[in-house]
Amino acid sequence: MFQEFVASGDSHIIEPVDLFKTRLPARLRDRALWEEEFTLDEPMVEGGHTEFKKLHTIGFDGWTISKYRQFGGPTPDGEPEHILRDMDLDGVDAAVMFPNLSLFVLFTDDHELSMAHARVYNDYIAERYLRHRDRMRPTAAIPLTHVPDAVAEIERAARLGLGAILLPEIPPVPYWSRDYDPVWAAAQAHGMPAFIHVATGGVKVKQDTSVTAKTVKGLMTAINMGKGQLTDEMVASRTMGGGNTGAAMAERAIAHLVSAGVCERFPGLHFNLIEYSAGWLVSYLGFMDRSWRTGTGQDPDWWLGFWDDSRPASDQPTMGRLFAVNAKWPWPLKPSEYVQRQFHVQFADDPTAVKARHITGLSTIMWGNDYPHAEGTFRGSAECVAENFEGVPAGDRAAILGGTLARVVGFDTSRKLAPSAGI
Repeated sequence: MFQEFVASGDSHIIEPVDLFKTRLPARLRDRALWEEEFTLDEPMVEGGHTEFKKLHTIGFDGWTISKYRQFGGPTPDGEPEHILRDMDLDGVDAAVMFPNLSLFVLFTDDHELSMAHARVYNDYIAERYLRHRDRMRPTAAIPLTHVPDAVAEIERAARLGLGAILLPEIPPVPYWSRDYDPVWAAAQAHGMPAFIHVATGGVKVKQDTSVTAKTVKGLMTAINMGKGQLTDEMVASRTMGGGNTGAAMAERAIAHLVSAGVCERFPGLHFNLIEYSAGWLVSYLGFMDRSWRTGTGQDPDWWLGFWDDSRPASDQPTMGRLFAVNAKWPWPLKPSEYVQRQFHVQFADDPTAVKARHITGLSTIMWGNDYPHAEGTFRGSAECVAENFEGVPAGDRAAILGGTLARVVGFDTSRKLAPSAGI
């Protein structure tokens, strides 16, 4: 049993398989994402899964996964009452909720298709889950392929009562672009923190499918490693990645948002990076700050380049001082200070992130169980938290396990599970 208020920063809603087929505008229903459920007469391995879902959408058509059986327990199905049951089973008081397989179509290069799916999804979660907003906070999907429409959807989502927005990991143009300032302004004005979930965006409907193909290739590589005999190359690759999504995309989002002055111009807006783990953050903060100061022993007047003998020494356009840029950071706070003020990185099982909290700042990390995904900690969260937080003081535990997220999205931390609930 958790003594503190526990909020998951990463939980998922399982959408009805025909949600978009029945709700999209009629002219778009032949392009709607839909899911096919089927049951095997016999499992593929003894004692294994028999219930599966097959995804039908551009770029991922035919992608098939086991339904989330969760060690013989009730199969999660997206029903609000069943989500609450499962939260109680795992000792979770509250959760921020994200889409499930519809993540594959909410952020593509086809604006009409993405926005239509997003509006259907946002209407659905407002209808279905907002009556449980004391414990569940669904995030409104906001495609960024057309900024005025994105702003309009943020405003519409706010009117619906949705209190947070979901943005793609891979945006149409980089997050350093000031084209997005109206988006940040609208989110800040409506008090809607921004969440960026791993593996979202970059799906090409109109152009090549390189990003989609890369995602599928990575998934298939992991599958083949699990099926076949391991080679030294496979073991090395797995060890290098730790079996987790790499931090590069999260680091890119931080760099773009901080460096472009988004945090300076919109100090009330909080950014939440979901399902990236967080152990990498401690070194990344140091690297960012180090990039913008001249280090001990570095000569700020050190030149290099190509000398043009036809020009005087005072006119050498291809020569430059390597470290001159280090003193040109354009914003009043250091990069790490903006991160500590406005960023929160979610992890499920990452003791390194917990140990590094004194350096990164306590509010920069938050926990989540990734319900109901198999890579998460659902139905094992108590054991996982015990391992990750061994020796951590009660106040720090409380902040990481739920206090920070509660402040970001407005959960009431006094609404703690009764002693009879939870694990």
